[in-house]
Amino acid sequence: MARDYTKLKVFHLVDQLVLDIYKATHDFPKSELFALTSQMRRAAVSVPANIVEGSHRTSLAEYINFLSIALGSLAELGYYIDLSLKLGYLQDKSFAEIKSKHTECIKSLQAMINSLRSKA
Repeated sequence: MARDYTKLKVFHLVDQLVLDIYKATHDFPKSELFALTSQMRRAAVSVPANIVEGSHRTSLAEYINFLSIALGSLAELGYYIDLSLKLGYLQDKSFAEIKSKHTECIKSLQAMINSLRSKA
């Protein structure tokens, strides 16, 4: 049973976060292109990709598993965001905006997982 991920608020939140990460990492040092820039982008894209893939799994347990993988990728991305600030690649204002969106994504996805688990 396919679920319509486009109707999920969390999907739109994480999709916007991906765009923000791409914009933020565009100005990272070229020496980071195949390191931190790539890692941040991969982790960010992994989140909506896992939501989409999970939405097309047949069982609720599989769906929750893919959402949990997405949550793990969000956690990984959080570390990279913090590291980018420490390295001086993100300025305070950009960091605060991205970190706020990241936190909202974490809370929203965790709430969705908790809700689905209570139904299982």
